[in-house]
Amino acid sequence: MPPHDVTRSHKARRNDPFSAKRFGPPGSSQADPDLLLPTVIISRRAAERLRAGHVWVYSSDVEGVIPGPGSKEEDLGGVVAVADSRRVPFGTALYSPSSQITLRLLTTEVLTDRSQWLELLRKRLGDAIERRREMLYAQHGRTDACRLVFSEADELPGLVIDKYAGIVILQLLARGMDHGDVRAAIVDVLRAALAPAIVVERPDPRIHELEGISVSDDPVLYADDPANPLTATIFQLNGLRFHYDASAGQKTGAFLDQRENYDAAARHAHGAALDICTYQGGFALHLAQSCTTVTGVDASRAALEVAEKNLELNREMLGEVPVDWIEANAFDLLHDWSAAGPAWDTIVLDPPAFAKSKRAAEGALRGYKEMNLRALKLLRPGGTLVTCSCSHHVSLADFTAVIAASAGDARRRVTLIERRGAAADHPAVLTIPETEYLKCLICRVD
Repeated sequence: MPPHDVTRSHKARRNDPFSAKRFGPPGSSQADPDLLLPTVIISRRAAERLRAGHVWVYSSDVEGVIPGPGSKEEDLGGVVAVADSRRVPFGTALYSPSSQITLRLLTTEVLTDRSQWLELLRKRLGDAIERRREMLYAQHGRTDACRLVFSEADELPGLVIDKYAGIVILQLLARGMDHGDVRAAIVDVLRAALAPAIVVERPDPRIHELEGISVSDDPVLYADDPANPLTATIFQLNGLRFHYDASAGQKTGAFLDQRENYDAAARHAHGAALDICTYQGGFALHLAQSCTTVTGVDASRAALEVAEKNLELNREMLGEVPVDWIEANAFDLLHDWSAAGPAWDTIVLDPPAFAKSKRAAEGALRGYKEMNLRALKLLRPGGTLVTCSCSHHVSLADFTAVIAASAGDARRRVTLIERRGAAADHPAVLTIPETEYLKCLICRVD
């Protein structure tokens, strides 16, 4: 049957999740009598977005809400059915009424009650953990930290879970996940699959405010020793050891998405190395395995203090390679140093996200241009540039174009050696471009 033929057979319609029975006639305010969940009606534009494989519906595309039979007001912060303006169902989603991303599609199946969602949650969480077991086994003795759940990429939107040795960190990033039964189900699966020493919920203050997520007085969801819960540990990445504190640091405490890029940078690095925005020394310590000297720069004194502790942890492995730390603003330092001319053989640029929204993308590109231009002026011929962007609003094509423009302005020949992304435990879904956010270019500069 040709793709453009809209006269599909009854069997084809029955098997198509987007062609199920209606929830009622268009304009109806009544929910399906078999459905216990509220139903959110979405626009045609949002319906097309879901058909294309994305899972988000923005607040501007919500046309109305039909309460479920006997549903309470608090149910609207949880799981809902989704239908278009013709009342054709699209499936089941998490509902965040105060968020710009109001709906996050969980499944194209229409779940009839909350217990089915919790069962689906348990299964998907277990599957996500199993997919990562080989990564940890392959790195046995060298890596014991891993992202276990990457939100939409693991069909668990609004949920991020990271493992650092015996500590598991949980982040709820969508209002629909903010429920006691969800937390309990997650802890049950984690305990059965991994037997962690502790499970800690770590809030993201900005997201919590945008989503209206509650903040618990006690972030510890489980501890095998409640009297003395383990909140600090030492974890390993690629054979190097790092301090971890569940109550400190950015994101969930470290940048696991760069794990494979750390190794790649070390393979290509040589000579005198400069690590800009080093944070707690992730790139810097890896560079010290192949460089003669390493200098790490960051604006955070607290981060550099941890970086120094991490250096001491690895001194036996790294030998006496000089590693220094400088507390400074990256732009100011690069601007001042670039006037003196080439002085480095390897430079890593790993700044925080410059663009938090689409409107900020243009300014972000200017920031990347300035930073990379200064770095290119500081590199000796034959040098290595490792340059990164974690702004998902800046595309790989735009980021690459900025590096090319910087090369032209600096009058340097820049050859791309490797084009990289996030580590394998941060999978990218082709129909959800937001999951492919990290860009890492490794280049030779002549």
